[in-house]
Amino acid sequence: MITGILLLTLFAQEPVPLYPAKGVFVNDLDHPNLTPYLADKSKATGAAVVVCPGGGYGALAMDHEGVQIARWLNSMGVHAFVLKYRLGPRHRHPAMLDDVSEAFRMVRKRSAEWGVDSKRVGVWGFSAGGHLASTISTHFTKETRPDFAILSYPVITCAESWLHKGSCKNLLGENPDAKLVDLMSNEKQVTKDTPPTFIFHTTDDATVPVENALAYYTALRRNGVEAELHIFEHGRHGVGLAGGDWVLSSWSDLLAKWLVRHGITK
Repeated sequence: MITGILLLTLFAQEPVPLYPAKGVFVNDLDHPNLTPYLADKSKATGAAVVVCPGGGYGALAMDHEGVQIARWLNSMGVHAFVLKYRLGPRHRHPAMLDDVSEAFRMVRKRSAEWGVDSKRVGVWGFSAGGHLASTISTHFTKETRPDFAILSYPVITCAESWLHKGSCKNLLGENPDAKLVDLMSNEKQVTKDTPPTFIFHTTDDATVPVENALAYYTALRRNGVEAELHIFEHGRHGVGLAGGDWVLSSWSDLLAKWLVRHGITK
């Protein structure tokens, strides 16, 4: 019995291909996958989060913005599903949106198997992964809409002077059409149906300007969407959970309280 449980745990943390019909999946950027990290049954709340690591749409910070985040969520009783999505310049929009959309379909389709409450599935994105998380939060279908969103130092716009050029270039190409640029500037795509959102950023982020977070928060407020924004005075880009920084690391405590208040954890 113990062996069976152990094998199930190991199997659950094997990457699951998003599109198995396309063939064998290895560490190939043409083949996106989803890695489940399931919370212990004794503390699992049924809530789940699709995690989108950052990397400028050209790489993936799978450790501190993927695995470490999954473990933190598990400690809160939340199931985590770390997404390896397709990247530029080999792939462009809508490949990345297709991948996160398929991840939501998969988690909800297999919710009984994984012990997931299909009505409490959120998204969490970092940097360019934050752009992807805000994209699925504003460009969704009925079956792919997140129930809540967490954005950590997110890229939001591709239209304003405070864009992150590398992310937008990898996502859209060298000279994208102006309409596509606006479409992927998610501060312009928020509606009343955008999910409740928690945002964290730092004032002196030298890579992705804090104006990205401010613009998205303002759009959420304008549309009557529940939103919470925390901006710290200091902190480099890409800090993840900011372990070792006694000030900045408190952002995860604020997030933990937000999750409780929204009925995601206890």
